[in-house]
Amino acid sequence: MISNGSIIACATGAPSGAVALLRLSGADLWSVFSPTFKNRNGNPIEDPKAGKAYVGSIFKGEQWIDEVVLTYFRAPHSFTGEDVIEIGCHASPYIIQQLIDLYKSLGIGLAEPGEFTLRAYLNKKMDLAQAEAVADLIASESAAAHQIAQNQMRGGYSSHMQELRQELLDFTSLLTLELDFAEEDVAFADRTAFLELIQKIKKHLHTLIDSFSYGNALKKGIPIALVGKPNAGKSSLLNALLEEDRALVTPVAGTTRDTIEDRLVIDGFPFRLIDTAGLRETDDLVEALGVERAKKELKKAQIVLLVYDPGDTTAAELSRLYQESHSEDRRLILVENKIDLNSTETRQKFQESLGPINLSPTQSLAISIKSSEGLNALKQTLVEVAQGQQHKFGDTVVSSARHTHALKEALAALEQVEIGFRDGVPTDLIAIDLNVALDALGSITGAFTTDELLGNIFANFCIGK
Repeated sequence: MISNGSIIACATGAPSGAVALLRLSGADLWSVFSPTFKNRNGNPIEDPKAGKAYVGSIFKGEQWIDEVVLTYFRAPHSFTGEDVIEIGCHASPYIIQQLIDLYKSLGIGLAEPGEFTLRAYLNKKMDLAQAEAVADLIASESAAAHQIAQNQMRGGYSSHMQELRQELLDFTSLLTLELDFAEEDVAFADRTAFLELIQKIKKHLHTLIDSFSYGNALKKGIPIALVGKPNAGKSSLLNALLEEDRALVTPVAGTTRDTIEDRLVIDGFPFRLIDTAGLRETDDLVEALGVERAKKELKKAQIVLLVYDPGDTTAAELSRLYQESHSEDRRLILVENKIDLNSTETRQKFQESLGPINLSPTQSLAISIKSSEGLNALKQTLVEVAQGQQHKFGDTVVSSARHTHALKEALAALEQVEIGFRDGVPTDLIAIDLNVALDALGSITGAFTTDELLGNIFANFCIGK
């Protein structure tokens, strides 16, 4: 994937507008490009000014191809750190292909996915974590996901990682220095201070690793499972939150036999709503399979809405559903539905029947899908749950599985270092685990990389970026 020649790609998606953008990058790029371009007066431009836009036409020999607007960025002051030319042309697939074929005939290669960002990384315009954030920024579909990607791309996450790694590196250097003076029995590194540093770094790593479930959820949508008895109103609630008839609703119990998913953004936070089959014992094979799927989705959810109808639910049934749904790993919200259909007396009797049944710690809301009463309060509660996670982890949130793997590798190595110090393991063996931790942390920002690693990362980028 890593090449040294000039490259070209269309940086915009499938034609859906009037204009497309082609991007070229390479060394001494203008010398190859200039014979194909003439300004509005029909004259070539010998010495273009960096950052200035030019209106003119592109020719293949004497054949006119298109009138374009181009901008020239001179190395190293460009996205890739090389000379860059961006061409705004008409978004005709024919014109785009003609331009790409023209420059390919002049020796400019077709860019691989992510190759422009890879060159930016190789030319030290950004580190590896920042480069990965470019793809996340492009893919962000909510304000929260955009904020995480933006913070990472601007270097906030990288700075945090570099500080941790530098502290560890300083102590590792002192330990390595001790090895050079092993015969003199000299200690340069304070063991007590070093163990305190490891404890501090381990705490940071645990927090970062824990933040992955939140960061990953922001990219894909925070998973919310709607569970309850058949006909409790789960599908109706899904439709009401989405404001469309996404799920089939009938008076027949067990209508929903498979999971139904859709995305919803509330106040900038993305949620992934998952409607499930009603939780009950059934002899119907298809419905039973749906119940099993419901239980699997329940385990993966970060938020569970336990929907129930007090006019059609006993205290024992709600207790059973609560036990199946409750977990320390997810937020459970009890949603009392159909308050417009149940009298005040019915609702009060149900609450009294709960009596000694412990349904805490949890939160309870009352709604009517028919009148929309309580729906705004439910949405606000979902936002508050997401905001709680946001405040817990702050701006430094891990959203990459690769980063999480590296953090876990560094954490495991530091735990071995800690054990080694306490068990009196020789310093040279402890240094091996320290270097494993340093390499793992370095792989996040690119202080330690391989061609295979770079290939795996940038292969997932879009063409033109």
